[in-house]
Amino acid sequence: MTTERRTVVPAREGRAVRVAAGQRVSVVDLEGGQVGDVFAFVADDTATTTEHLSAAHTRGATDRLFPSVGQRFVTDRRRPILTLLSDTSPGWHDMLIPACDPARYAALGAEGFHASCADNLHRALADMGLSVPFTPQPVNVFMRIPVEGDGMLRWLPAASRPGDAITFRAETDCVVVVSACPQDLVDINSGDPTPLAIDVLA
Repeated sequence: MTTERRTVVPAREGRAVRVAAGQRVSVVDLEGGQVGDVFAFVADDTATTTEHLSAAHTRGATDRLFPSVGQRFVTDRRRPILTLLSDTSPGWHDMLIPACDPARYAALGAEGFHASCADNLHRALADMGLSVPFTPQPVNVFMRIPVEGDGMLRWLPAASRPGDAITFRAETDCVVVVSACPQDLVDINSGDPTPLAIDVLA
């Protein structure tokens, strides 16, 4: 596979790319220990796209809490949108936790403006002339949220290493958005937030 184009996602920001059906797209942790919120929307001819990758519908389709290589992700209309082809990271990815948003940071005691994955999503779509009237639950790549035997969740720092990548194949023309999660009040990133990259592959 060769990289057709790379889009760097600066720390605490988000970026969107268009991916054609059959193309591969990778999310790369450039420095290690960084969570990425991944959203995907079916591309259509309207400025407002609503059919999206749904973590909840994917859990129902795969009978899994967390993604594994070979599985398909489906939309809220239960249609395939991405397939997980390969993963060079330790394999921790989350499909339970919603995108961080201003209300989350306010509840954690942040004062004033704090970047969030929800805001990053809408800003990245706006840069492409697109919008959605909601924030879907993302697939949180490199995010380590194990479920204990008593049902409690643990929030652990990402274990991904510099250069680790997770690669998907687009099953339909889509817009993929990645946010380099700005969370710095809960220890899900291993240190201060750092950049990610989106590679669209031939």
